[in-house]
Amino acid sequence: MQKTNIPQAESKSADLVAQNLEQLKQIFPEVIKEGRVDFEALNDLLGNYGDTPEERFYLNWAGKANARREAQKRSTGTLRPCPEESVNWDTTENLYIEGDNLEVLKLLQKSYHSKVKMIYIDPPYNTGKDFVYKDDYSDNMKNYLELTGQDKKLSTNTESEGRYHSNWLNMMYPRLKLARNLLTEDGVIFISIDDKEVANLGKVCDEIFGEFNFIAKAIHKNNSMKNQSKLIGVTTEYILIFSKKKENLKDTFWRIKKKGAKDINDKFNQLKDKGLSLEEISIEIKEMYKRPKYAHLSRWNKVDHNGVFKDADLSREGGAKDFSIINPYTGKLCVVPNRGWGKSYEELLRLQNEDLIWYGDNDTPPGMKSYIEEDSVSVPDNFWFFDNSVDTRWIKECFGNLVFENPKPIEMLKQILELHSSDDDIVLDFFSGSATTAHSIMDLNAEDGCKRKYICVQFPEPTPEGSPARVAGYETIPEIAKERIRRAGKKILEEQIEKTKKDGGLFADDSKKLDIGFKVFKLDSSNINAWDSNPENLEIALFDSLFNIKDNRTEYDLLYEILIKYGIELTEKINRNTIDGKTVYEMGAGSLIVCLADNLTTEVAEGIGKLFNKVKPEGVEGNCRVVFKDSGFNGSDEVKTNTLLILKQHGITNIASV
Repeated sequence: MQKTNIPQAESKSADLVAQNLEQLKQIFPEVIKEGRVDFEALNDLLGNYGDTPEERFYLNWAGKANARREAQKRSTGTLRPCPEESVNWDTTENLYIEGDNLEVLKLLQKSYHSKVKMIYIDPPYNTGKDFVYKDDYSDNMKNYLELTGQDKKLSTNTESEGRYHSNWLNMMYPRLKLARNLLTEDGVIFISIDDKEVANLGKVCDEIFGEFNFIAKAIHKNNSMKNQSKLIGVTTEYILIFSKKKENLKDTFWRIKKKGAKDINDKFNQLKDKGLSLEEISIEIKEMYKRPKYAHLSRWNKVDHNGVFKDADLSREGGAKDFSIINPYTGKLCVVPNRGWGKSYEELLRLQNEDLIWYGDNDTPPGMKSYIEEDSVSVPDNFWFFDNSVDTRWIKECFGNLVFENPKPIEMLKQILELHSSDDDIVLDFFSGSATTAHSIMDLNAEDGCKRKYICVQFPEPTPEGSPARVAGYETIPEIAKERIRRAGKKILEEQIEKTKKDGGLFADDSKKLDIGFKVFKLDSSNINAWDSNPENLEIALFDSLFNIKDNRTEYDLLYEILIKYGIELTEKINRNTIDGKTVYEMGAGSLIVCLADNLTTEVAEGIGKLFNKVKPEGVEGNCRVVFKDSGFNGSDEVKTNTLLILKQHGITNIASV
């Protein structure tokens, strides 16, 4: 009997080079010759003539070519599921991934291509102390496993190495290149950075995202004095903001709600009910404005005795100066500024007569005039002040010690999230540190009822020996982060439930329940033994080809590797079925059915065919991929052949094995 072969399932991440060549072929077929790009012909088509490499305007550094090539390489790794470390594994749509973010980004290329609405990262700033991992372009996956498996000390990048900036750029370039692929067509990336590399990072982003997709460089002022210089103390950092395609951005996203107005109002009424005078209330309210949560309202933190027409509104020169305006509520004269009102006298009277000007009265909280409504919004400027001491105190209170230094301010992350995410958008952070992004998303979702989802990626960097984190039992940064998400989620949930009991809210409607869970995955080598072409290892290689699944891997490990390689999201709902005593996994309304059991029978094939016809959408024929474990047929060509025939009778022809 002729041996029956079932095609092998995809074993690597997306082939980005092949995809790029195919796209170029579709646009300019004449430049592809014998499978390669004729760059001279391409330049002619694009009208690029004349400039030599020495004359071009571009950023170059030692190792850039290798960094670019690394972004195109395919990963042979996988992400192994860890339900025991997760929260709400079966229902959550959030992901926490431990591993080298370069390899993880490669593995996410199929499943999350053009699906991520927003990326925020806070990468190492290249201070000489925080550069913890160097890529090995010859075999980065092997290098990662050696570093994490043998407890080797991670390296730093010091100025004495000679390629100080180049090393950092070589680390950032391929990661940003891969990250861009994951953004939606209207996606945006926010990158925190400080003075050391802000200029170089800007040039790299110009190249990867296009300088025409640059949005802004925001300045972040905090309360720390990072540089105790004798000349100038540095208290600012930067956030570079780039879009994938700027023309696709909607203006309505780029607004900041003046949150906190309702809190101020409520506080005012509480104090008034206690019988405090307006002067006493003013003192209390002004103290509230000092809190970071209400800092964005601070510009209105004063009682305006001249009504709504403040100096900031009176920019027009040459206004009338020979008339007076009386406040109709107080009877006091409104002093006309030297440069005149910003509007004509007649226009001011019209607005006043139509009740479009409101001067406030004794029942109005300080700063709460009619032009500051609870739901009003403003275009953000590029100077941000967020005090991270609040978040430092939160970590101390939550963990009993400062187990993670210099966390990013939650309120800053929430502002970034509000600028460009809503509904059920996916947000990615692949330098996630203590998981401030995950915490901020849960907090903001609890406030506005959206269902933003996060993917956090963090290298399993060891905590320093003798540090508060190590003393507290946290050996790696991800251990701190996962515990932070658990504790923060629990606290936010408790607060929301209490709020609902009191006056209704997010949990009054079950469909809007907050997702405080997360699925944990860890980067590892593939579950499938690779063929070793070394003649000295021939015996082992032949054995591995017969028993190609690694001994220490579970069925669940293999299942999720199949999802990754076929481009299915890791939070896809998986339905578990039992057919002839074997476990069969079905997802996507029958678009993928997987059985990884041993001792397969034709009854299993018949059951899979019936299952597909039961769950498939009406009118869909043959839209199903079935994957088996090759060794599950126990070498029986008869069972394998009959399986193919039975599935074909049920309209299934796309069958593969691992």
